[in-house]
Amino acid sequence: MMTQPDVLRQIGTIARALDAISNVEFQALALTKGQYLYLVRICEQPGIITEHLAQQLRVDRTTANRAVQKLVTQGLIEKHAAKVNRKNKELFPTATGLARYPQLKRENTYSNQVALTDLSIDEAHQLAALLAKVSKRVTADWTTVKQGGHRPY
Repeated sequence: MMTQPDVLRQIGTIARALDAISNVEFQALALTKGQYLYLVRICEQPGIITEHLAQQLRVDRTTANRAVQKLVTQGLIEKHAAKVNRKNKELFPTATGLARYPQLKRENTYSNQVALTDLSIDEAHQLAALLAKVSKRVTADWTTVKQGGHRPY
């Protein structure tokens, strides 16, 4: 009987390697510790609120709030009261933040190309579909735990 491969170690290793590379490369942009992830999402979705940003990145709101505040302090994003619920703050990139976006996007495109170098187009699409399935299951567990539930080990 074959055992399941431990793909999460490989996914984790890939994620940590890419994060470490990005942290080094984006020092010149004064972006550290994953701040680039927040800036990219805000540039791609101007007006997003912190709660939705936290959900997309699978982090808690406190972590997201700290990262957002650092980006505000650096002059890369601005907060504006939402029109519907004024307690919510919509996040928008500043001109400085938008100016950094192309380099962040180029890095992502390059990293994606490197990661998929040895795969055919069909294999790359198959991998994307399989990772989407894995992500869906992990997200369900993440949601359960974030809502106070426990996973049945």
